[in-house]
Amino acid sequence: MKKKFVSMLLATTTACTMLAGCGNDGQGAVSGSTQSLDGQAESGAEESQKGDGEYDLTLYTINSTDADFPDWLANVEGATGLKINVVAAPTDSDTRQQKITTILSTGDSSIDILEINDEMSASFKNAGWLEGLNDTVMTEDIRGEFPQGYVADMITDKDGQIIGVPGYSGYLAFWVNQEIMDEVGIASLDTKEDFLAYMEAVSGDGRYGYGGSWEKTYVFNEIAQFVNMFGGDYLDWTNPANKEAMEFLHEMLEKGYTPIDQIADKYEQMNPKFNDGKYGSLFMWGLGTDYDKAGMLGADKIHMAMVPQFSDQKYIFTDSWSYVLNTASQNKDAAIKFLQYMASEEGMKASYEAFDRYPARKDVAEKVVPDTDPSKEIYSRYANECVVKGRPMLPQTMEFISAMGTIFQSYMKDEITVDEFCAKAQEYVETYQ
Repeated sequence: MKKKFVSMLLATTTACTMLAGCGNDGQGAVSGSTQSLDGQAESGAEESQKGDGEYDLTLYTINSTDADFPDWLANVEGATGLKINVVAAPTDSDTRQQKITTILSTGDSSIDILEINDEMSASFKNAGWLEGLNDTVMTEDIRGEFPQGYVADMITDKDGQIIGVPGYSGYLAFWVNQEIMDEVGIASLDTKEDFLAYMEAVSGDGRYGYGGSWEKTYVFNEIAQFVNMFGGDYLDWTNPANKEAMEFLHEMLEKGYTPIDQIADKYEQMNPKFNDGKYGSLFMWGLGTDYDKAGMLGADKIHMAMVPQFSDQKYIFTDSWSYVLNTASQNKDAAIKFLQYMASEEGMKASYEAFDRYPARKDVAEKVVPDTDPSKEIYSRYANECVVKGRPMLPQTMEFISAMGTIFQSYMKDEITVDEFCAKAQEYVETYQ
């Protein structure tokens, strides 16, 4: 590995990061075949600097400023025989989404392949702007190796067409503090009963069994995770399991297993507190970069663990950025060839080695990720033992997330009842479809 793996949480000040699915953002020149679509992206100015020569396709990417991007591009061009023109995506997430929306909605054919995140997938997949890939790229033998729940939830359109190739897998992992577990004499957190026993044993004197990033635009991830763990459905708040999950979170608050002041906390506030021993467990994206920097990452300190099983199955979320094909592209044969390589074992290996992005295909991960990688064992278990899902998003993504976070905080502060919360949540599902 050329550098330490950093997952999708690289920028925590943008709306994309609020949802914890950002990946490596990038803008700028890489080689003679790279251009900037936006010029000075933050000011909104645009300029096109088409390089010399003819290209087989144009790629709009978030990775162009990565130090290893030129090597990756050379690998892809050598393996496919394609000459690729690269357009660097804006760094600012709002600017980037606006530009991608404009490209696709206006039928702009200047961009063939784009990288989009889950938020954009939710907004675009049923708009008719993206080419279906079932018969050309995500064929039955290939798509079976990707997380099935994620594929169904995030990149399958209303007609059953898969519209993207996931670039990596990044789990909302369950993390524990082994020092605290050893202190209270609890060896595992396999079941709801184990989890509650840990909560009770750990909590007290300013320490809590569980910590949550409950700021209103972040808590969406955890609400959905607990709803899944109880066997519920985040998009159906008439489901009794949803109410049970909410009551469980409220009860943890009442019993002092988790604190109310975390309604102001995003991930960047939670990680230092976790390092300091304030929490015994939490859900968090990434592979623990902040814990490693603090000297707290390790099997005897803070580490990933299997998700406790609260209902009939274990559940976990993954996210990704996906490569998609613009329906307006005039270079579809070349674009499909590019996507086939991205979905292949060789293509995923190249992305893993260049960008440290954990392979989305579980069969490829087993082969290319070294056994010395501490994430491999738990990621493999997540892929094989859990129902791996994509986060439940609606076309009006940010509005839905913010609204749900607001009423969650109101319920936790006893400003509304659980029944009022569920009724309002169902109203939001129907409003933001």
